[in-house]
Amino acid sequence: MSYTQPPSKSTSGFHYFAEGWRLISRPGIKRYVVLPLLVNVLLMGSAFWWLFSQLGDWIPAMMSHVPHWLQWLSYLLWPLAVVSVLLVFSYLFSTITNLIAAPFCGLLAEQLEGSLTGKPLPDTGIFGIVKDLPRIMAREWRKLAYYLPRALLLLILYFIPGIGQTVAPVLWFLFSAWMLAIQYCDYPFDNHKVSFADMRRALRRHKTDNLQFGALVSLFTMIPILNLVILPVAVCGATAMWVDRYRPQFVRS
Repeated sequence: MSYTQPPSKSTSGFHYFAEGWRLISRPGIKRYVVLPLLVNVLLMGSAFWWLFSQLGDWIPAMMSHVPHWLQWLSYLLWPLAVVSVLLVFSYLFSTITNLIAAPFCGLLAEQLEGSLTGKPLPDTGIFGIVKDLPRIMAREWRKLAYYLPRALLLLILYFIPGIGQTVAPVLWFLFSAWMLAIQYCDYPFDNHKVSFADMRRALRRHKTDNLQFGALVSLFTMIPILNLVILPVAVCGATAMWVDRYRPQFVRS
């Protein structure tokens, strides 16, 4: 059965995030959800257990950099410091998890696209993954090369008194939302060998919707328990977005 979006139906980032939750239980797809889900549970679960055990030491250390003239805002800056740590490390842990789970996420996106369109992609299955593994890993490193210099610049802002506790968390949240939209939308784009640069240009044309999608993924990545299942949800939501919005542009019938 093919999947088409009625013209009257919302196609915002919020909609596709909700679609991800629905599609992970789609008949014929659930078995492809299992492997990325297991990787996410093991890595994200361990990472966040360690992170929460360290917060008690890190937050006071961050607050010690607040200048005296901002001390009266400490009751607001303390939660911002907590959110900053969660944002930085949730994206860091997501990046590591996605690097390891990339082949399985690509397979999930491939199978879901075939189910939604009724047109299965060629070379499906585990043998296609093995053959494509070097290219998949090269693509993940390409995303990392795009991310690192921008992330380092934002991290430097955290050490600037005042700015680091006020402006930097907001900029980091927006950057994380954009990067997570790139991360998960890239799986269906890459399955069709669309270049990284072409994908970014396509996503920028709908930047608000993609920021909405990435922001929700980022928020749920910070929530214990829910963050354990967010990886396959995000892949499914991004694949639905690809089918509705981008596939006609890049795939000839």
